[in-house]
Amino acid sequence: MPSPLSPIAELLDAARAAFEPLGIRWYLFGAQAAILYGAARLTADVDITLDAGGHSIEEVLAALEARRFGPRGANVVAFATETRVLPLVHEPTRIPVDFVLAGPGPEEQFLARAQVCLVDGVPVPVAAADDLVVMKVLAGRPQDLEDVAAIVAAQGGRIDLGRAAATLRILEQALDRRDLTPRLEQARQVAARERPRCSPD
Repeated sequence: MPSPLSPIAELLDAARAAFEPLGIRWYLFGAQAAILYGAARLTADVDITLDAGGHSIEEVLAALEARRFGPRGANVVAFATETRVLPLVHEPTRIPVDFVLAGPGPEEQFLARAQVCLVDGVPVPVAAADDLVVMKVLAGRPQDLEDVAAIVAAQGGRIDLGRAAATLRILEQALDRRDLTPRLEQARQVAARERPRCSPD
């Protein structure tokens, strides 16, 4: 008899079941993705980006409601129209989820590069590690930058920091900022200090 799913896996399986019939592409990002890549976090919040394609927000919401996701707050459709964030809660687990509607630009590339990971046996598209680093550097909160250092330390040579730096340089130009690549370099230096090293006897 299969083991019961963890609450997070149960939620992600429900999201997968909602999106597959509609052909909606999506990926997990945020704290839960950071945990999968090696960051130590204590959080139950879930962040998912989706490409609605030709489907309306109402259609996306109906598909999610059929899988027992309910609204957090009053008119969530109007909120999503204004902010591109659909705030719901997975009712069986009571875990809040922010469904972010993907727009043109980097999110299209993030969707294309998402890789499938197994969460308690549930196949889940997850933002690539270097793309997740870009998202967290851009967010720039202390916890996000701690996550970046933890991910880089845990992933070692498996993460493409060159691609992350190139993406951040593009964003610096687009946003007229100069602080993103220095943030990445600082996190890389922290990761280098934290990464376990072997030393001769």
